[in-house]
Amino acid sequence: MVENLKEDLDVYVKSLEQQNPNVRFTRVRHNEQRGLAYARASGWRAATADVVAILDAHIEVHEMWAEPLLTQIKADRTVVASPVFDRVNYDDLRVIQYQPAAHAFDWALWCMYESFSPEYYKLNDGSLPGKSPSVMGILVADRKFLGEIGVLDEGMKVYGGENVELGIRVWTCGGSIEVVPCSKIAHIERAHKPYMPDLSPAMKRNALRVAEVWMDEYKHNINLAWNIPFENHGIDIGDISERKKLRERLNCKPFKWYLENVYPKLDPWDNLLAFGGMKNLNASMCLDQGPVPGHTPIAYNCYYYGPQFTYYRKSGELYIGGMKSHKYNDNRCLTDVGNKETQPGLYNCKEAMQKGMGIYWDFTQGKELKNRQTKRCLEIKNSKLIIQECSGQSWEIQNIIKPF
Repeated sequence: MVENLKEDLDVYVKSLEQQNPNVRFTRVRHNEQRGLAYARASGWRAATADVVAILDAHIEVHEMWAEPLLTQIKADRTVVASPVFDRVNYDDLRVIQYQPAAHAFDWALWCMYESFSPEYYKLNDGSLPGKSPSVMGILVADRKFLGEIGVLDEGMKVYGGENVELGIRVWTCGGSIEVVPCSKIAHIERAHKPYMPDLSPAMKRNALRVAEVWMDEYKHNINLAWNIPFENHGIDIGDISERKKLRERLNCKPFKWYLENVYPKLDPWDNLLAFGGMKNLNASMCLDQGPVPGHTPIAYNCYYYGPQFTYYRKSGELYIGGMKSHKYNDNRCLTDVGNKETQPGLYNCKEAMQKGMGIYWDFTQGKELKNRQTKRCLEIKNSKLIIQECSGQSWEIQNIIKPF
């Protein structure tokens, strides 16, 4: 595959130049793998036109795809515009049309689609561009404006997170992002990313880098999402001094402004007390979400991964198996279902509340875990998770955020 990017590519580009004598083609080659953000930034440096388009290699553009994007940029040079992506199946190349949607993310900085704001739909005009908190990597922008705000963070490794970093930076430093329904491209869905078998290490590292530069007092939400200790996590995020100077020079707004004005759907997670694996010190076993789908948490040997991620909120709610990033989602609360039932439950918090279950727990590190409503404790007996009269069993959660 690497060889195809050398001689074969040169031959192909030369044929394009012969077919299009008025179009200039420039190839930029690197001697080593530098990651997606660096590659795209080097392309930006080689560009000379008023507007630059950053595209994936695995796309096809529809006819007249560029004009609607250029129209938005012509009206406002600080707009970064994105087309709507239609999906192309990897195996049979069948095109599946997607509806226009905002480009969003969760606290781990994985990409996702979301609806536009309610105000957008009240206008009842599907041709209008919609504001988007982020961009999924394909974008068109005023070349000089993109340079003024720092192009892409070239300190990002491999792939992942650079699009969210750009989205936060554009919005907080004087620009905006729009998804333009009248512009369409077809995006081939890859069977896997070619960069490495598992993107998680690079993604985790890049997310921590974004957090340290841009997220202020909310930066630890990245640690929460990845179950990383706040201090001494041992992950090298690289030199961020220039990016911090860029933010200061551009006089960018705080991340709190971004949450309140650009992405209010993101849950600020600002009342968490502790997170990580919840271990019973008497039985040396951990809380685990158990079978999914299902509503039965279990005691299991501690391995401190996804199904055992717990989050303890100041309100007394204890989530098992993860915590949702968005306000429109519901978390799964540990419950004492009552009625002399000895089996604890794991239900969506709103559902549990409606059914009168006890979802609030009193807990102190190294002490018992007692339901506030029933006054019974979560304990482990014969390797089984049960709720019973408190016998003094002790629990310990991995990471403390605030003393409680």
